[in-house]
Amino acid sequence: MAADLSQLVKAYDVRGVVPDQWDESLAELFGAAFIQVTGASAIVIGHDMRPSSPGLSRAFARGAAAQGVDVTEIGLCSTDQLYYASGALDLPGAMFTASHNPAQYNGIKMCRAGAAPVGQDTGLAEIRELVEGWTESGAPAPAAQPGTISRRDTLEDYAAHLRSLVDLTSIRPLKVVVDAGNGMGGHTVPTVFGGLPLDVVPMYFELDGTFPNHEANPLDPANIVDLQKRVREESADLGIAFDGDADRCFVVDERGEPVSPSAITALVASRELARHGGKGMIIHNLITSWSVPEVVEENGGTPVRTRVGHSFIKAEMARSGAIFGGEHSAHYYFKDFWNADTGMLAALHVLAALGGQEGPLSGLVAQYDRYAGSGEINSTVADQTDRLAAIKAAYEGREDVELDELDGLTVTATDWWFNVRPSNTEPLLRLNAEARDEMTMAKVRDAALAIIRG
Repeated sequence: MAADLSQLVKAYDVRGVVPDQWDESLAELFGAAFIQVTGASAIVIGHDMRPSSPGLSRAFARGAAAQGVDVTEIGLCSTDQLYYASGALDLPGAMFTASHNPAQYNGIKMCRAGAAPVGQDTGLAEIRELVEGWTESGAPAPAAQPGTISRRDTLEDYAAHLRSLVDLTSIRPLKVVVDAGNGMGGHTVPTVFGGLPLDVVPMYFELDGTFPNHEANPLDPANIVDLQKRVREESADLGIAFDGDADRCFVVDERGEPVSPSAITALVASRELARHGGKGMIIHNLITSWSVPEVVEENGGTPVRTRVGHSFIKAEMARSGAIFGGEHSAHYYFKDFWNADTGMLAALHVLAALGGQEGPLSGLVAQYDRYAGSGEINSTVADQTDRLAAIKAAYEGREDVELDELDGLTVTATDWWFNVRPSNTEPLLRLNAEARDEMTMAKVRDAALAIIRG
């Protein structure tokens, strides 16, 4: 009987517990399926520091090479370094990582040549179908001439490309604490930041996929406590935290206070618009702050609002030719990086902006952080559809609000807005609220939560 991979193959990637849900034998089949779906004649593969990553990555390479395809292994890398390799070499790619998930998890993020994403609607469903079939019928027949497997180091080239996109040569010296969370930032930061006028204070740079210090997910406030404390102790100019595969970055200011990813989106958007002559489209998802479209318009750009999720942002980037995109989850996408997300490039923009003036980071970002936000609040519910309908019924027909259903339900008034959207994988509703002041935000947030949890 064919295996059911529905719990393993997600909307955007493959992710599950090793070896309970998948192992090297399945990874080999995924390698073969990736070749059949993409039609590639050559691919590039990288992996993170998890104990299971080298074996899974090599098995995928074997499966691909057996189909007659040449494989370039770049070894240990961040996810955005794999995207760099896919873009620079113009090859489909596969990255073995489970990002911020616990140590027993692993996964595959796949892309077509030029770092174009592979998701459910762009090849992942077909890959799953092939692998499920082969678990019953056996692996596909090998090619008459197997492909080669070779090694290539792309770290220096990746770093040089990023630094070609942001001028840091004339910034003032900065002291920056970097928390790599024992993830791939510990591998990439020394090379990318090397030679810049930065006094880097490293935290948890040792590559360790068991995450002995804290979970490598900087969006959880518990995981940046060490960074906040160290920034204050060191009297540093700022702190930067990376997630496990180092494709997201989170920033804290000189006081150790978190900087909203929306504020970072607005700051980077203003800089990217300046680079492009004050013209261009900027993508933001519908739960980023009102600050983002305001700053974009003030700097001559055109804001474009999308659903939440990297596949929607990347698709809109490609369709519209947008120069930059940002999400509340600290994913930042750049036209000059093949529309892919790179936290490292966003970090370089923050360092360049801070180092290009004399004030502290808190003062710099204040102009981009204009409203009071709730952050994302998750509620477990028995029936997502029922609760969403209840919220809609409570606000529908009111003259002072507008409703839209681009992604879940967004309710917008003159001085506030909130969005409620269902999780795709858990029985949760996710609430984000924002208002012109803290008191109004709390009132709006609590009214929505009363209905959600009612």
